Amino acid sequence: MITPAKLKRLAERHGTPLFVIDHDAIRENYRQFRRYLPRVQVYYAVKANPDPAIVRTLYKEGASFDVASMPEFMIVHENIRHLSARRRQDWIWDKIIYANPTKPTETLEKLNRYKPLVTFDNLEEIRKIRRHAPNAGLALRLRVPNTGAMVELSSKFGAAAGEAVDLILEADKAGLVVEGISFHVGSQTTNFQNYVQALNLTANVFKEARDRGYTKMNLIDIGGGFPAPYDATVKPLKELAKVINGEIDRLFPKDIQILAEPGRFIAASAGYAVSKVIGKAVRDGKTCYYINDGVYHTYSGVIFDHCKYPIHAFKKGPTEICSVFGPTCDALDVVSMAENLPNLERDDFVYSTNIGAYSHASATYFNGFPPATVVHVNV
Repeated sequence: MITPAKLKRLAERHGTPLFVIDHDAIRENYRQFRRYLPRVQVYYAVKANPDPAIVRTLYKEGASFDVASMPEFMIVHENIRHLSARRRQDWIWDKIIYANPTKPTETLEKLNRYKPLVTFDNLEEIRKIRRHAPNAGLALRLRVPNTGAMVELSSKFGAAAGEAVDLILEADKAGLVVEGISFHVGSQTTNFQNYVQALNLTANVFKEARDRGYTKMNLIDIGGGFPAPYDATVKPLKELAKVINGEIDRLFPKDIQILAEPGRFIAASAGYAVSKVIGKAVRDGKTCYYINDGVYHTYSGVIFDHCKYPIHAFKKGPTEICSVFGPTCDALDVVSMAENLPNLERDDFVYSTNIGAYSHASATYFNGFPPATVVHVNV
């Protein structure tokens, strides 16, 4: 963990707004995931934070990758371009899943040469893949409960369990190979029963497929959702791993390959945001601070990710409830309406922790303000 004193020194050296990535935390989170879920191959969800340096660190750790666009694919590919064509292809087969169920035809045509593993969840996607990426292997995305997840995904993606095998057989009829089942229980899932239900639904689909003569599936992608430790109410990964490991061992033989797509869990605790107070006002009797970072930038997760990032001050002293606003002229740019902060002055620094996932990744240049400067430590 980076100390507040070091964060302050970094801000003084590099200026603000500043986004700090701690690669020791990236490595530790990856290793913790591998330690508690030893049967699961870790495919880092690049969308959580696509910084090439993070991908490079995880590549060196031996991680695999979940990508959802060609630019994400190429960020990963940059690490293997030095390999021979045969070794590069073998690595892609083993280490990349293109886990976006709906893909543009242009993307499929670009992917086809790599013979990737891709997800699908409907008949139209089968037709597209057959025509534009016939060399791809397939995984059927199954709709599963997302109860209690911070970000729900089941309304947009996933085939119903009742139609799953029909789609698998349609893909088979089209000359494609469905290698397994994928699902996603929703991002930042603290309801562990989502995994239990999803794994049981998957086991039922495997059984029905076998009963109907399809025996080519050998993998399960249990998706993401693994919660980051945003606060003390989030149970540790160790507890969730016990539940998942028990269900996997009970339901699936050892020759079934298990994949997972942690993104938030890997990146969230590795990120820090440091900004400074650029303005101060009293509105309706309440102190309001304006900082040079906001929801169009590093704090974009407030809007897009339904997430809250507490603001901390380096300065000590008695606190009061304050509002914190971003630098743009949009009234939507509200970082928080209720933060306990001491009396701050213009140019004082503030910071947030656990902001490494779904934050800088969706930062914009809105209103002419650029995203925060990125600084990597412990690379």
